[in-house]
Amino acid sequence: MPTRPSQNNPERVARWQHWREVVGDNIRTLRLAREMTQEALALESGVTRNVLIDVEHGRRGLLYERLFDIAEALHVDVGELLKRPGGRRRRR
Repeated sequence: MPTRPSQNNPERVARWQHWREVVGDNIRTLRLAREMTQEALALESGVTRNVLIDVEHGRRGLLYERLFDIAEALHVDVGELLKRPGGRRRRR
């Protein structure tokens, strides 16, 4: 198992980036639909606002526990955060 980013398969790195963008876009869309500020979501979910900003911009990922915390704060099932645009999730 690679331990350094430079050792990771470029396709895997691209997939991770894609999922960071999907999750970040979904969090932002759901937050705005509920008329929540980033600060309000951060306070309710226990994630710092700076982390939330980076997540919404696809610059950072989250531990799965944080995904559940954010989903709970947004009052949605955690699966809603993983939906691709158009509502379809890719199966493997």
